[in-house]
Amino acid sequence: LNKEAAMPAISRREFIKTTAAGAAVLSSGAHTLYADPLGMPIGCQTWPVRAMIEKDFRGTLKQLSAAGFKTIELCSPVGYTDGFQGLSKYTGAELRGILRDLGLSCVSSHFGMDELRKNQDDRIAWAKDVGLTQMAVPSLDGPKNPTMDDVKRAADEYNHMGEKAAAAGIVQVLHNEDFELTKVDGQRTYDLLFKLLDPKLVKFQFQVSTISEGYDAADYFTKYPGRFISMHVQGWSAKTREIVPVGQDTLDWKKIFTAAKIGGIQNYFVEMDMDKMKASVPYLRHLQVA
Repeated sequence: LNKEAAMPAISRREFIKTTAAGAAVLSSGAHTLYADPLGMPIGCQTWPVRAMIEKDFRGTLKQLSAAGFKTIELCSPVGYTDGFQGLSKYTGAELRGILRDLGLSCVSSHFGMDELRKNQDDRIAWAKDVGLTQMAVPSLDGPKNPTMDDVKRAADEYNHMGEKAAAAGIVQVLHNEDFELTKVDGQRTYDLLFKLLDPKLVKFQFQVSTISEGYDAADYFTKYPGRFISMHVQGWSAKTREIVPVGQDTLDWKKIFTAAKIGGIQNYFVEMDMDKMKASVPYLRHLQVA
């Protein structure tokens, strides 16, 4: 999720902790994808535009569709009441219909760990009504200074959640935020979780902007082949150390998307403020990945 100015991701994570509650165009050239990297429709995460969604859900979706996004990733109205609570007035099936009518698809949404702990069965039922095949959490909510036992306990809990989701035909997905970016005895917690989480039950979603903390997307996709399912895309300038539109940054997107195929990426979501997301679409449309 969006780490722009460090605040969006942190505020959302803290909020969750404290809240109770397209077809791709293929070239005729051999083995080269045109229009959309990896031949997948351009997607976006809706968290950065939550204030707009709170005021005008349909109008915001129309803007995203008009900008060129074909698929979106939602946030659960139960775990993400900041901006998304209004969506609870719709049934999952009604949400699915609204998205379909606007020419958008949605296979993934973020959920808070707390809501899954309280009633995972209910959240799975909602996910299936919406048409989701992926349920992601931003973090396993472990402590800021974890021990190895803390990491093992968190992984064991999520493996059990993954098992229940898999039985319902849903893939449980782990994003990388606060807890995942900690260290235990000099080892990255994130790397430990690749060893502890069952690859048959849990897939990973990579936050590209964690390059600011030394987590390189291409390196991780190559290091852990087939363990990923999606990524959150942000442009990052190494010169200014700021989030910028994709294509106006210093990242090697051909390298990232090429490695993403190794990692197992099936969908990706641009996640920045509305202007930056819109400005990223033309570059992504024309990015060619061998």
